[in-house]
Amino acid sequence: MKRMDTQQNIENKLWEYIDGRCAADERTVIEQLLENDRLWKQKYNELLEIHHLMQSSELEEPSMRFTKNVMEQIAKFHITPATKTYIDKKIIWSIAAFFILLFTAFLIYGIGQLDWSTKSDSNISIDFSKVDYSKIFSNTYVNIFMMINVVLGLFLLDNYFSQKRKKMRKEAW
Repeated sequence: MKRMDTQQNIENKLWEYIDGRCAADERTVIEQLLENDRLWKQKYNELLEIHHLMQSSELEEPSMRFTKNVMEQIAKFHITPATKTYIDKKIIWSIAAFFILLFTAFLIYGIGQLDWSTKSDSNISIDFSKVDYSKIFSNTYVNIFMMINVVLGLFLLDNYFSQKRKKMRKEAW
């Protein structure tokens, strides 16, 4: 067996011995070292004294009433969500207005592409097959921009419904 003479190694082996976590063959080797080696015996007595002190001392705990008092004091304060401190509702509404205006502009442009000269007297019919969509949606960047607008619009709609749901829950309480 390799020589166990480093201070850290001695302490580790003795702690395992004191805690009863070492194997049977290691246990017999440590017991022989405790009988024959003065350094091992001295370190064992120190660690055993520390072990007994740790076992005999009780951990201090606050009383149950103290914990309850602290929790009651915390419950008195209304904790604001973090997003309310740095998101301004005016900015959100202005972004929503921008997207609504952008959608309206695309709609007006599309209606402007219609041929209004073919009117009949009895009813007005619009032939959407004559609208040239390739002029509007041919660019890749426009398609990416429209996809981003749709995703952001869905986020805005989700935010609106979640706030409505939270308001309903608060009223139910």
